[in-house]
Amino acid sequence: MIRTLPFTISKTENFFDQLGDYVGDVFYDILPDKGYELRDEQIFMAFQVEQAFKQKKTIFAEAGVGTGKTFVYLLYAICYARYMRKPAIISCADETLIEQLVKEGGDIEKLQKALGLKVDVRLAKAREQYVCMKKLDPLSNKTDDEDILRVHDEIPNFVYDNATSMNSFKSYGDRKEYPWVPNEKWEQIAWDPLQQCSTCDWRHRCGQTLNRDYYRHAGDLIICSHDFYMEHVWTKESRKREGQLPLLPEASCVVFDEGHLLEFAAQKALTYRFHSETLTTVLTGYMNQDVREESLYAIEELLSLHDEWFDILRDTAVQVEGSQRREVPRTKEMQVLARKMDKQVQIILEQLVFDSELFVLEDYHVKMIEEYLEFFSYGLAILLKEDEGIFWLEEHASETSFVIMPRLVEDILKKEVFSQSIPFIFSSATLSRNKDFSYMSNSLGIEEALSFSVESPFDYDEQMKIIGHVDQHEEQKWSEFAEALQVNGGRSLILFSSVEEMNRFRSWSTSHSFSFPMIYEGDGEISEAVKEFQHNETAVLCSYHLWEGLDVPGTSLTQVLISSLPFPPQDPVFKAKRMHASNPLEEIDAPYMLLRLRQGIGRLIRSSEDKGMVQLWLTQQEKEMHETNIQQVFPVSIDWK
Repeated sequence: MIRTLPFTISKTENFFDQLGDYVGDVFYDILPDKGYELRDEQIFMAFQVEQAFKQKKTIFAEAGVGTGKTFVYLLYAICYARYMRKPAIISCADETLIEQLVKEGGDIEKLQKALGLKVDVRLAKAREQYVCMKKLDPLSNKTDDEDILRVHDEIPNFVYDNATSMNSFKSYGDRKEYPWVPNEKWEQIAWDPLQQCSTCDWRHRCGQTLNRDYYRHAGDLIICSHDFYMEHVWTKESRKREGQLPLLPEASCVVFDEGHLLEFAAQKALTYRFHSETLTTVLTGYMNQDVREESLYAIEELLSLHDEWFDILRDTAVQVEGSQRREVPRTKEMQVLARKMDKQVQIILEQLVFDSELFVLEDYHVKMIEEYLEFFSYGLAILLKEDEGIFWLEEHASETSFVIMPRLVEDILKKEVFSQSIPFIFSSATLSRNKDFSYMSNSLGIEEALSFSVESPFDYDEQMKIIGHVDQHEEQKWSEFAEALQVNGGRSLILFSSVEEMNRFRSWSTSHSFSFPMIYEGDGEISEAVKEFQHNETAVLCSYHLWEGLDVPGTSLTQVLISSLPFPPQDPVFKAKRMHASNPLEEIDAPYMLLRLRQGIGRLIRSSEDKGMVQLWLTQQEKEMHETNIQQVFPVSIDWK
C-alpha cells in the first residue's frame, strides 16, 4: 500500500526542498509543542543526514546519547520510502534493539503520536527466532517438558489441518510469543541450519514463511537485525537462481542502527557451517537411489573420511571462555583429511553427472546434492588456503558443527552492498576513533562516505558519578556488588563480559538473599526480561549481552555495575584479527574494549532528568595499562576506591 507524504509537493516544487522545510517544522515547532526538548545537536544531525539522501551516499552519523538520532533517521526514512514508493530497511544490531524501536511506548510509537502519522512498520526477524514445526511436532510426542508442550498447544489449529484454505493462515511462531521458554529449550524447537526448508512438509504453514510474505508488503519500514540483512545479501543471488524471492524486497534506503557492529554480522553471515550429520543425511539419500556401484564406493569413502575428520576436530578443539567457539588447531592431520575429502567430493560430483544422465535420480535430488557438495567443497577451499579462513568448532547437545569464515569481508561488501546508488545511514554513538572514521569505512569496503560527529547534550557532571574499583579476587567483587545493590535498593543493570562470568556471580548469589528481584539474561525471551526490569522498579537485570540497545530511562535504572573490562574473547575470530595486527593490544583489543565500555556506560543516562552511578571493576594491571584511555572515553572523572 502506497502511503502519502506528510507534506505536499506541487509539480513545480522539489521534494528535498519541501522535505527540508517539513523537517525544520518538526524539530523547531511540532516536537517542542508536544513536550520534546529543542536540541541543537538533533537539528544539526538532521540536516547532515539530508545530504546523504540528496546525494544517495553513505554517511557515518555519530551522535552521542540523548541527541535524538533515532527520530532523525526514522523521519527521513519514512518520508523517503513514501517518495520512492519502496520501503526503507532499518537494520539493528540485534533483536533487543528491534524491540526498543517497536515496543509500546518506543520511538516509532512516539513519533507517530507526535506527528499524527500512521507508520506501516513490519518486522523481518531472523529464522532462528521462529518455531520449527518439523522439530517441535515430533518432540511434543516424546517429551513431558511443560514449556515445550505449552508452545505446541499454542500453535494455531490451521497449522495441523492440511484441508484449511490458504486464506485463513495468519502469522505465528515468533520467539517473543513464548517468553517463558529458556534459551536452551528454545534451541530444541527453533529453526536451525540443519533444516532443509525447501523440502519440508510444513513449508507452506511455517511461521517464518508466513511472516516473510507479510513483511514484504510493508509500505514504510521493514526492521530486521544486521544478521538477517547480511543473510539477505549473501543468499540473494542463489535464491533467485532457485526461483525464490530474496529474503528482503528492494529498498529505498538502508539505516544501520548501531552500525559499528555490521562487520561482525557480515562475517557471521558469510560462514560455511558443516554439521556433523548433514553430509551423511544428504549422501544417504543419494545412496538410496538406484545409483551405480562406482558412486556407492565413492560416497562410502567420503563418509569414512568425514567421520574421521570430525573425530579429530572434537579431540583437538579447546574451549574458550566468553565464546561458544572452540578453537581448533591447524594440524597437518586435519589438513590432509580436508584435502582428501575435497578430492573425493570432486569424484562424486563427476559420478553425479553420469547418474543424472542415466535418469536414476530425479532432477530435484540431483540439484540438492550437487549444491550441497559444491558448498562443502568451497568451504574446504577457504580452509585450505593459508591465511584466508577463520575456523572453529561448536558443540551442542544434539550436534557438532565445524564453521569456516572468511577473514576479510570488505571486498564482498563493496560489491554486493555499497555499490548500490541508495542512501546508507550508519547511526551510533561509537563509529569513529577520535573523529576518524577510516577504520570503519576500510573494514566495510566503503570508498567514499559523508560523516559527522556530535556530542551528547546531557550535563554528565551533574547527572553521572563514576566509581572505579581494583578487585583482588571475584569473591571480594561479588560482595561489593551485593553491597552496591543493597545501597541502591536494586534498580541496577549488571554488565558481564561473558555468560560464564555472569553464571559465577549467579552461583555465588544463591547463598545470599536480596530484597529485590534478580533477572538473568537467558532465563526467558530477552524483550520480556527487559520489560520486567523496566516495570518492576526495584529489579536488577544481569546481562552479558545488553551493552548496546537497552533504553530504560527513569528510576528503574539508576546504577550500572560493570563487572570487568569487556575485552574481546580469545576465540578464533579475534585471534585471527590479532595475528594480522602489528600491535594487537592497541589495534584490536583496546579499541574493542573501549567501544564496548562507551556503550555500556551509555545505558545509564537516557534523558536529561536521569541521574545515577556507574561502578567499574578491573585488576591492578589493567588499571595501570588502560586508566588513561578509559578516562578519555568516560564523560566524567573516575573516583577510584
